[in-house]
Amino acid sequence: MKTWIRATSVTLRELLREAFEADAELDAFFAPVQGGTMLVTLDTPEEMVELSREGVSLWLYRLQRDGETLNQPPRRVGPGELRQPPLPLRLHYLVTPIVNRETRPQAPELEQHIVGLALQVLHDVGSLRGALLRDDLAGQSFDIFVRLEPLSLEEITRVWDALDVPYRLSVSYEVSVVPIFSGRAHEAAVPVDSVHPEYGVATVREAP
Repeated sequence: MKTWIRATSVTLRELLREAFEADAELDAFFAPVQGGTMLVTLDTPEEMVELSREGVSLWLYRLQRDGETLNQPPRRVGPGELRQPPLPLRLHYLVTPIVNRETRPQAPELEQHIVGLALQVLHDVGSLRGALLRDDLAGQSFDIFVRLEPLSLEEITRVWDALDVPYRLSVSYEVSVVPIFSGRAHEAAVPVDSVHPEYGVATVREAP
């Protein structure tokens, strides 16, 4: 579906938000019932700073085709219909804690605590499926895998250069595979219901 990129982001955001609000040491910062004001948002780190928000930026910074499943054949969805294969995508997210260092003296320690919990939660989950799936993914029967993505110094520098802001503590995750199905109508395809073999006699001529 065309909305599954958004739904994947919402699923990850809600997973992290619930974990932060339930944590005994971070609930005071994230849980509204405890007076917490920190958010888990899909905004970029730059946007969070500009809006004076604190919490976690879950920024989708890259989309990539999945080469391993790109050339799947059409799938039969009815007696006379074929559905085109989906476009398989790998989603890359930058997880960045944002804490105001002017108002919170313990900001570096708090940012590392937040990153540690995010790493723990996503490591324990491993894949998004079943009841974890939210938004338009709810009720789907497939798994979406979440993998910590080590970036080289050059790669992470390019990401932060694109933001045009100083580097912050962050980690990258690859989420795959998210399918985007074709919007075209299903193709008509008459199924093969029987096969009739034919036999013939071959004559071999001898060379003169």
